[in-house]
Amino acid sequence: MSRKAHDPVMASRAGRGARVLIYSHDTFGLGHLRRCRTIAHSLVETHEDLSVLILSGSPILGSFDFRRRVDFVRVPGVIKLRNGEYTSLNLQLQLEETLSMRSSIIRHTADIFDPDVLIVDKEPLGLRGEMQGTLEMLRARGKRLVLGLRDVLDDPGTLSVEWERKNVLPALEEFYDEVWVYGLPQMCEPLEGLPLTEDIRRKVTYTGYLPIAVPETVFPAEVPEITNRPFLLVTTGGGGDGDVLIEWVLRAYESERMLPYPALLVLGPFLQPEKQLQFMARAAELDAIEAIVFNPYIERLEENAAGIVAMGGYNTFCEILSLDKRAVVVPRTAPRREQLIRTSRAQELGLMRMLEDDGRMDPEEMAQALRDLPRQPRPSETIVPGLLEGLINVNRLIGPWLDRRPTPEMGDTVTAFRPA
Repeated sequence: MSRKAHDPVMASRAGRGARVLIYSHDTFGLGHLRRCRTIAHSLVETHEDLSVLILSGSPILGSFDFRRRVDFVRVPGVIKLRNGEYTSLNLQLQLEETLSMRSSIIRHTADIFDPDVLIVDKEPLGLRGEMQGTLEMLRARGKRLVLGLRDVLDDPGTLSVEWERKNVLPALEEFYDEVWVYGLPQMCEPLEGLPLTEDIRRKVTYTGYLPIAVPETVFPAEVPEITNRPFLLVTTGGGGDGDVLIEWVLRAYESERMLPYPALLVLGPFLQPEKQLQFMARAAELDAIEAIVFNPYIERLEENAAGIVAMGGYNTFCEILSLDKRAVVVPRTAPRREQLIRTSRAQELGLMRMLEDDGRMDPEEMAQALRDLPRQPRPSETIVPGLLEGLINVNRLIGPWLDRRPTPEMGDTVTAFRPA
């Protein structure tokens, strides 16, 4: 439906600054939200007349600080159950009602905000197709539509089945102008094995990984005492599936009292409350362990740590590289093999040490990895050209569409990697 000429929203668009809308489905965890926030902050830092709006379903979206000219709209949350089905996170609504509300909020927000560029994180059609109407609307207005993908999605066989079921490839053909992969092809190729058309292949650009900056925000007074001396940071990200890592580290410290560093455990806000209490109680019995549930300035803790013990999520991987930290990584292997694929390749290159969970959680195996950690090479000792140039290239790629005067010369400045 076209707007009338006197519509004040349409009239306000004439002299405005540039606008970017970022969509993240965010059913659970912190990874998608933190990646979108990193990109948003870099965009407004680079482009002075730009405003960025993030659409997300994360239940802890409001716990994070956002730069000036970055804001967010939170849509009703959903959560993925162990059987693979979704349900409403907090509201007593049928899933279809929640999805209908989300779709309506997303479309209405995009209609009024009227972005120059839309960046969709990971899910090309959104959760259960909730983005399709918005994509159709913005495509009809001639907006630039970008799909942003992390470096690994899943193993090729599983991803092929999933994307066929979701009808993803036709959506890439119909709606998207560009596909940005936040990684490098020599590390991982997330679309490997998929029956991509030549048109889709031309849309794909590898940007390099997204470097993580330490926030300037000053710590609150209650800094864990353990951080006043060299310590290991043990982080699970969101924590929803981080109990194995915490259990394994606790067993190592319970069985070996002479490890090189004390450890700060960051359990994660999505770890089950009963597990949080159990781990907190065990940590309290150990002189070399402190535990907290969550800290929105995790990058500052990572910067001050002597080393990091973590799962293999995308953001944690980028933080380890950006801060040049020695790391022991325990990747999850279900429901996706994404972390295992990423960490295995990183270990092959000498960027970090991987421990595979075989179900035993042998305390001596973890203890030995922690004893070896001070002698590990740092990530910077492995030279991978373009490794952390993701934000540089995102800004170069998006620049021509923010001033709405795209020229071939500007396109030539992009140094990101396109697959052969």
